[in-house]
Order: sequence, then structure tokens, then C-alpha cells
Amino acid sequence: MGTPAKNTGGYKRILLKLSGEALMGDQTYGIHPLTLSRIAEEVMELRAAGVEVAIVIGGGNIFRGVQGATTGMDRASADYMGMLATCINCLALQDALEKLNGSTRVLSAIKMEQIAEPYIRRRAVRHLEKGRIVIFAAGTGNPYFTTDTAASLRAMEINAEVILKATKVDGVYDSDPKKNKDARRYRTVTYMDVLKKQLNVMDSTAISLCMDNKLPIVVFDMTARGNIGRAVLHPGDLGTLVGADETVMA
Repeated sequence: MGTPAKNTGGYKRILLKLSGEALMGDQTYGIHPLTLSRIAEEVMELRAAGVEVAIVIGGGNIFRGVQGATTGMDRASADYMGMLATCINCLALQDALEKLNGSTRVLSAIKMEQIAEPYIRRRAVRHLEKGRIVIFAAGTGNPYFTTDTAASLRAMEINAEVILKATKVDGVYDSDPKKNKDARRYRTVTYMDVLKKQLNVMDSTAISLCMDNKLPIVVFDMTARGNIGRAVLHPGDLGTLVGADETVMA
């Protein structure tokens, strides 16, 4: 694990949004231990640089509520199952961070005192101020809301400067780069263009929340080692900035 220089020009408090699929590595289900360890190492490098880090993780590598609903399951019940899946991922990441001597707290929107603290905004902020890595579990605690929306909400509640949306592509494109070899990447894009062009950065509720509160989103490729640190410590070096004043192609 590296020892980056003290953060002087990047973001000071961030919310990192990880999909559940990000933990799978090259598997088709579950948690890939080596991928989990790499993510934990990069998060610890951010802490060493003085960045206050909060994290929201999805649960799609275990169970996705929308998919459960499409196969006939009640949507609310399916969403609650998805929330529990996020808790599994949060505990896995907490364990990986603590193996690296990280100080962590898991705060859950659903009460489960044996494994996590209940989510209280002031407590979350205090943990960050004390240098602890805060992991938010169980989404918003309500069905029909995605973990993207949970990430936007929590980021605003803790006064994060930015949401780092970690993906498997290197930014936001005007079409699917896996299907269209001529797809072009945006360097910056406005919230309205994301909504109008349905660019699938985050769901529309999450984007609208960020737009209303002027919270920027950086979409970047997390599969390359060191990119999480680059996105935080050297803003503008990679990915796509959502929330700029104008839309600019790379």
C-alpha cells in the first residue's frame, strides 16, 4: 500500500459510491476477496492523505430489488432484501479496511444493533471528523429508492464536496461504448443534459437531488489501480464531471 502525500489541492470530504457489482471482480456473483482488498487499500491511501471518506455500496452482486420485483415478488419486499444485501457488502468492506488498521463505522438505515450503528447524521459527521471511514448501509431504509439516491442524500447530509461514482468505464458517454465503437466521452456534462439525454449516470431522483443542491458527481473507472486516489486528489485528471456549467466532449 502506498503512502501518498498530504492532500493539499483535492477534495477534503468525499462520498464514494460503489456498486455491488464492483466487488465481484471477474466473478458473476458475490464478493471477490482480492478486489475487495484492493478497494480497501485505495481507501486507506485516501485516509493517509487526510481525506474524510464516506462510502455507500449497492447490493446488486447479491440481490437486486428491481429484478426481484420483475419476477413477481412484491417490490417493497424485494427492495428490503436488497437493503440487507448492501449490509453484507458493508460488513465485508469494513473487515477488509480493519485488516489494514483502518478505523471504521457502519451506519445502517435499518436498525440492527448487533452489527451496525443506527444512522444518525450528527454521529456520522462526528465519525468523519475523528478520521473514521464511515460506511452507510441499507440505502435510505425505504423501498422504491436506489442506493444512488441514498448516496446523493447521505452526501448532502454530511456536507460532502463531491460524489465519486466508481464504475467499470472511464466516464460518461453519449452512447454505450461497449455497443458503439464511435461513442464519445464527455469531459464535463450538465445535470440537465444527463436528465434530458438519459445518460444513465444515476437514477433521475439522485441526479435531481444533486442538481437542486449543486453537488458535483465524478464518474470514473475504478478498475485501474490508483484511480480512486487520482479522482479525489487530482480533480479533473480523469472521468467525467457531472454538474459543470456546460457540456464538453473529451
